[in-house]
Amino acid sequence: MKISTKFHGEIEMNEEEIYTFESGIPGFLEEKQFGLLPLDETPFFVLQSIKKSEVAFIMTNPFDVFPMYEVNLSDEVLADLKIQLEKDVTVFTILSVRDPFEQTTANLQAPIILNHTKKLGKQYIIKTDNYTTRHKLIPSPVKQEAK
Repeated sequence: MKISTKFHGEIEMNEEEIYTFESGIPGFLEEKQFGLLPLDETPFFVLQSIKKSEVAFIMTNPFDVFPMYEVNLSDEVLADLKIQLEKDVTVFTILSVRDPFEQTTANLQAPIILNHTKKLGKQYIIKTDNYTTRHKLIPSPVKQEAK
């Protein structure tokens, strides 16, 4: 099937590559089907709505950027996404890309969870004060104190 995308123009996508978000994504509840597309030669991906080209989220693997990040999925999410094995799950964080890029933030409080075996997805809201919706992707350089 051909789909129009925000960042890749019109592309061909196999139906087996489409992830279903049965509950949609908060703020986009009507959008239920998405494709996962690499973003050029970067560590970023695009979660692209199949129906609306303008609905696309830039994401990255949070564990590559925040090595201490932890996601403990609830039994409800495991059941909703039909997760049986840890290797079937991929976790992404949605980025708010800013200009300059150093101001880009990651939403660690609500990661995107994908079961790539069953092609199911969900945005999971972590109920903790440890994470926010705006963690800086690139930490500010530490100012050296005058000696």
